[in-house]
Amino acid sequence: MTEFRHNYRIYYEDTDAGGIVYYSNYFKFAERGRTEAMRELGFENSALRDSDGIIIVVRKAEVDYLASARLDDVVTVITEVTDVKNSSFWMQQTIETDHGVCCLIKILLVCIDVLGGRPKKIPDGLRKELESHRMLVH
Repeated sequence: MTEFRHNYRIYYEDTDAGGIVYYSNYFKFAERGRTEAMRELGFENSALRDSDGIIIVVRKAEVDYLASARLDDVVTVITEVTDVKNSSFWMQQTIETDHGVCCLIKILLVCIDVLGGRPKKIPDGLRKELESHRMLVH
């Protein structure tokens, strides 16, 4: 499997006065999708912090808004690992509804030491899982 899929309903709190998802909320959906993808890989953020002394932070995000999701829509967040480095990895996320793709996000995540805040090597077990689920073509 190279992709992880998670569905979320759009509520009033996610929208602007016109019932359209407010642009920054796509990042919330993406965060939930990444968190659930990590869980499916067998890793929870709190466990990585407690056992390996790392947290995973966003270093860079590129977003392309293509269409609007609306109140009561169900969005699907598709998360894919696209590259794995020493202390960082890239994910690509597609957010879509039944009407098509709403948003594309490319995000660079970095493992940092919880105490010092400096980049830290991705733990071997996590690296293995990320690499085994990495997209071969992007």
